[in-house]
Amino acid sequence: MQIADRITSMPKYLFAEIDRLKWEAKAQGVDLINLGVGDPDLPTPDFIVDAMVNIIKHKPATHQYPEYDGDPAFRASAAAYLKRRFAIDIHADRELVGLIGSKEGIAHFALAVANPGDVVLVPDPAYPVYFMSAVLAGAEPYRLPLLEKNSYLPDFSAIPADILRRARLMYLNYPNNPTSAVADIAFFREAVAFAKQHNIVICHDNAYAEITFDGFVAPSILQVEGAKECCIELYSLSKPLNMTGWRVAFAYGQEQLISALRKVKTATDSGQFTAIQFAAMEGLASPEKTIERMRGIYTARRDRVVAMLNNLGLKCELPKASLYVWLGIPPGFASSQDFAMELLASQGVIVSPGVGFGQYGEGYFRISLTTPDPRLDEGLERIRKFITSAKNQS
Repeated sequence: MQIADRITSMPKYLFAEIDRLKWEAKAQGVDLINLGVGDPDLPTPDFIVDAMVNIIKHKPATHQYPEYDGDPAFRASAAAYLKRRFAIDIHADRELVGLIGSKEGIAHFALAVANPGDVVLVPDPAYPVYFMSAVLAGAEPYRLPLLEKNSYLPDFSAIPADILRRARLMYLNYPNNPTSAVADIAFFREAVAFAKQHNIVICHDNAYAEITFDGFVAPSILQVEGAKECCIELYSLSKPLNMTGWRVAFAYGQEQLISALRKVKTATDSGQFTAIQFAAMEGLASPEKTIERMRGIYTARRDRVVAMLNNLGLKCELPKASLYVWLGIPPGFASSQDFAMELLASQGVIVSPGVGFGQYGEGYFRISLTTPDPRLDEGLERIRKFITSAKNQS
């Protein structure tokens, strides 16, 4: 039986592989602590859940097919939020489209702008869907190394001329997953100028814009003058409002690019359940208290994780944003995968090996802060025992 080349050429999806190993260990009776995937452990706020229940019960029209590109009221609410949050003006009908989660938008956008043979510039290490979206579009992914020495920002000057001539799309993501790196407006100005010079479209994934610490405020790339000529941005409610399972997000920016994304979506999905969109509007109208509460919880978890790792002699910086702590694997392990698999086998703790995010992630691993405090503390203690034991044996 023939399987399409685009499928056979795709690498294994990191989180799916972690899930497989997790269920195998559970079947063997292992008490697992999952510090691998960034899925918030706290529930969606009550005011959003209550709104959802009320909408489903009393607005039966929402049970029918939704608008392909998002209900007009949802799009207006999203545009109003962007105005308040980033001081950017987005036309709700022409420059914004609703998404069934930002992952869907990432995958569909490559289909909207990249032709077979085109190059898609993909950061590495990065959320694996950027790379996979290029493969599904028949384009050629080109890895942009995100190196610690460069604060995990890409070096545009290092991209070969022959790659630039064929490049049509570049993905960016700050605050960054998996490295937790942040970018300021100066970097985004450089990125926009670079994109305009080489006729490249930018898709900036701003999923972690609200998970920030110590007073840092994450910007939007569309705050750069002229960015709307070549950029779109994705914003998700998953992380700031604990709505990962609801699958609700939106894309906004350059009108023709949004129109192209809308056409792909119209051909491939029927839009997000309208009741979810209406409930999400409640979150967009007043997210501040929830976001501040989540920041406080994640800040405390971040501080405990970093303190423990530093006490073990590992170099670990305090991240300014995101749900993750990213650091080098301890000495004595051949690879990030070996470290992660040995930790799982020995202690029942799941962490994400850096190589799962790309070849430049090798030598690092990622700990997620989305585990309840008692289990997080137990996981840290198990990691301490594992690393201490490995040191004693070396």
